[in-house]
Amino acid sequence: MLRYLGVSVETVNGAVSVQGGARPQAKPILVPGDFSSAAFFLVAGALVPDAQITTKNVGINPTRTGLLDVLRKMGAQISVHNVREIAHEPWGDLSVKTSELQGVEIGGALIPRMIDELPIVAICATQAHGVTVVQDAQELRVKETDRIRAVAENLKKMGAQIEERPDGWVIPGPQQLHGAVLDSFGDHRIAMAFAIAGLIAQGETAIEGAEWVDISYPGFFDDLERITQL
Repeated sequence: MLRYLGVSVETVNGAVSVQGGARPQAKPILVPGDFSSAAFFLVAGALVPDAQITTKNVGINPTRTGLLDVLRKMGAQISVHNVREIAHEPWGDLSVKTSELQGVEIGGALIPRMIDELPIVAICATQAHGVTVVQDAQELRVKETDRIRAVAENLKKMGAQIEERPDGWVIPGPQQLHGAVLDSFGDHRIAMAFAIAGLIAQGETAIEGAEWVDISYPGFFDDLERITQL
């Protein structure tokens, strides 16, 4: 971004150096849509019957898009189009439609590329055929809440089978989820993940502390309501 503003920046072997004395030039800056926010709608598009969703102008830097690899591995009908580069960052439009999914194993080098998307992946796993294993994700224990525990507790309230492990979960599928009163645990991503779970559950789902979504996506519930009414 500094290079875009007229400042000399050099990257060598992971080290970044900036040339002093430069005078940044004001320019309009375009910011891509957050992939982590788009992730909830990508999973909704794959899970909700007769759905088709396109999210436009999303940042698709490969260091952040592990979820795309996992969804494709699970069999999701998902495509990336209109790819371009703006301000040295890759952008694209992402389209997904209702898909029949298969369980997968997720771990290793994939985890850092999708650590924030793992709660919504757990929801996805409940609808996949076979067993999904998430491992090497112990970092989830020290996010805004212990996300491994939060996901397990809420899914059990919805009647799902899930094995909580120190570094992830084992989730068989497909399973019918049932509406329940759930806890956001003060965590925006837990609230959003279980809002998507509510779309595929039988009965009504209520999320206590849903206002925590405002931390990262203030318009999430408005957008969710709008697309579900199309």
